[in-house]
Amino acid sequence: MQETRPLTPAGRRIVAAADELFYNRGITAVGVDLIAEHSGVTKRTLYNQFGSKDHLVATYLTERDQRWRSLVRAAVDAVDTPVEAVTAPFEALRTWSETNTRGCAFINALAELPDPSHPAYRIAANQKLWLLNLFEELAATAGCARPATLATQLLVLHEGAVATQPLSLGTLPESTALARALVRAGTSPHP
Repeated sequence: MQETRPLTPAGRRIVAAADELFYNRGITAVGVDLIAEHSGVTKRTLYNQFGSKDHLVATYLTERDQRWRSLVRAAVDAVDTPVEAVTAPFEALRTWSETNTRGCAFINALAELPDPSHPAYRIAANQKLWLLNLFEELAATAGCARPATLATQLLVLHEGAVATQPLSLGTLPESTALARALVRAGTSPHP
């Protein structure tokens, strides 16, 4: 990825337009002409700021990742006990889903950009690894038995809720309840 530098006002408009367009229409379906038009800049300005569409996609995902991680950290910090913290990412997802209704931008990106050498692939994959590692860290802090196994189970539940979100099946409350049951079972004293 190209060297990161602060975004200009035009660069921020480009990222905002890319965020809306990539998320709602798909990365491969949206060209730089449309992004430039929606952001009120020329293609030259877009390329001067980002170098390529690939780097713009990476910036778009990085910005979303930062917003998501901030929301999750706030949810974790808002709970009273380490046991509640383990399922706090599900509460963050409930909040996130109020405005992000087309599923997960990172899963979508991985489906559209399967080449591991694409600059956005690593960002999308790392977002999932970060959440897995966070679940494991929170489970260990809460004293859960087998925190790595529990973390994998929680990630599967979390991602399943995200993936089914566009279908309006209401899976998030059920996933959250199941996650809480798994955490309770993992923290119960075992004979």
